[in-house]
Amino acid sequence: MGTEIIEMGKISSRGQIAIPSDIRQELDLNEGNKVLFVLENDTLIMKKVTSSSFREITRPLKEAARKAGLKESDVEGIVHRARKK
Repeated sequence: MGTEIIEMGKISSRGQIAIPSDIRQELDLNEGNKVLFVLENDTLIMKKVTSSSFREITRPLKEAARKAGLKESDVEGIVHRARKK
């Protein structure tokens, strides 16, 4: 990789945006692939999620959960409480 591609997109009335074909091809993005969105100030970054990048992304979260003594079985209750707020 390393190729610079600059494309313009347009947001639909439903908040959807098509990823330009040149970018989909360069990243080998296909239907069903997952992407991660990171917003920092007014910059939005989209990253293709692979099994190795997912492990890299979630490693700090898993380490923090381990240090806090959380178990996987605790997650469902935490999610439900957060959704109620």
